[in-house]
Amino acid sequence: MHDLDTLSRHAISGQLHFRSTPAGLLFAEIDNPAGTATVCLQGAHLTTFRPKAQPEPVVWVSEASRYLPGKSIRGGVPVCWPWFGAHSSESSFPAHGFARTVPWDVVDSGASHGATHITLRLRSSDTTHAQWPHETPVTLRITAGDALEMELITHNATAQVLPLSEALHTYFQIGDIAEVGLHGLDGCTYLDKTDGFARKRQQGAVRFSAETDRVYVDTESVCVIHDPQLQRRIRIDKQGSASTVVWTPWADKAAAMGDFTVHGWRNMLCVESANTSDNALTLQPGETHTLRVRYSAEVL
Repeated sequence: MHDLDTLSRHAISGQLHFRSTPAGLLFAEIDNPAGTATVCLQGAHLTTFRPKAQPEPVVWVSEASRYLPGKSIRGGVPVCWPWFGAHSSESSFPAHGFARTVPWDVVDSGASHGATHITLRLRSSDTTHAQWPHETPVTLRITAGDALEMELITHNATAQVLPLSEALHTYFQIGDIAEVGLHGLDGCTYLDKTDGFARKRQQGAVRFSAETDRVYVDTESVCVIHDPQLQRRIRIDKQGSASTVVWTPWADKAAAMGDFTVHGWRNMLCVESANTSDNALTLQPGETHTLRVRYSAEVL
């Protein structure tokens, strides 16, 4: 179990410190010459990231988020693991797995090349074993500087073949959802959740005028959010991910969720690096899988 005293050995003077909230949540705070980031130890959930060369954050978090033990946070980078979406057989299990609402432990930290990194490991418990009775140590390494890099590493320590689906469910800060375009998926096949998972093909950049919930399959492409209002591009590089999930709730659905502000949905777009649907993984005994992402922003 972590408290601020035990976490202090991972602090880095002038770059990384830890704090707790009145509700008992622990956070890691990164602030170095190139960028800032905040990570909630519950869920290994990165909640903020801003390169200091950018006036606006790259990662969005809702002003109406509820930071409470056992509750998911609206925004940031939720870790969807060890399944994505609804569980295949147990409807009572949480959507997108349990990793985003349980404690993770800090196991390493450091600084190099102008960036700060922190590594967290999911803490096993009776709760996690009840939903996933397998020895699969999972870690998340986060590196923040002028770009944000994340590595989700899963090791199958069992003697059996295991299914795995996963995602880094990233919410990006944008100027206005009706104005942005998402490039890099032209010609890709996607499953349209708003149309009964109909299989369709993307033509040109992805544009938004209504609720959008799509799983683009068999794609390892770089995606770029072109944002004319904030006058920048956000580049999304990934490795070890064959699916890209694109989501915006639009007004009615956001209002029904309760943790969006009235117009907050207009300022976010989820572009998730994933392995799900057609691209769900099968881990062999002893196999390790790494999902890597890198997020960077540049002026138009």
